[in-house]
Amino acid sequence: KIRARDIAPFSPEAVVVVAYGQILSRKFIETPPRGAWNLHASLLPRWRGAAPIQRALLAGDTACGVSIMRIVPELDAGPFIAQRAIPIGPADTSEDLHDRLAEAGAALMVESLLRLENGAAAETPQDASRVTYAGKLSKEEAPLDWRLPAAELDRRVRGLRPWPVAETAWPGIEQGPVRIWRAAPLSGENAGAPPGAVLGTEGGLCVAAGGGALLLLEIQPPGGRRMSAADFLRGHPLPEGAVLGVAP
Repeated sequence: KIRARDIAPFSPEAVVVVAYGQILSRKFIETPPRGAWNLHASLLPRWRGAAPIQRALLAGDTACGVSIMRIVPELDAGPFIAQRAIPIGPADTSEDLHDRLAEAGAALMVESLLRLENGAAAETPQDASRVTYAGKLSKEEAPLDWRLPAAELDRRVRGLRPWPVAETAWPGIEQGPVRIWRAAPLSGENAGAPPGAVLGTEGGLCVAAGGGALLLLEIQPPGGRRMSAADFLRGHPLPEGAVLGVAP
């Protein structure tokens, strides 16, 4: 853990923190005369906390962004001096957004430090009534609940990359669940098919959801490599009436 005495010999005018993951002491954040600043991957006050990119995707947000925030003793609660919004596309994954936000955030931090140097950085307090929290991801979130609408399942596939990765029990595979790396939601009715039921294998694996269907495009069997669902099915055909998400 970095401490105030670690930076004091350098007499920094300002300190920048990115993805540090620990609460800094009051002595540390008060050491640089121009403040300690955090580059946070959300449009604060939405998604304070550990996993803002993933939570924005899982929630169905249409935009995310970066904020340059003064560090205070409370979690991600300080005023910000700059924000930049980034739209979330219908096929974006957490990895995609991470890379775009890293580039946007680096540029915004340089601009913000220049404003600090020139005394032109105005601080905007966060609106406490609009705060939401982005809790850490857990392995327990990985299994897909096929009773959910296809659009929500698709967001889970995109949002849980690269960890913990969406997964589902697969008929005939007892070594563990199959990971789902890429999918696409399909609208329409399921003709009474139960959630998780296989509807077809053209272009991938079409699976009934609570609303619409999810087309599985890229999967990873236990202990295996990532591959297209079509390639996997050629060597591992599913029995008629197969239902995913039911432990073998």
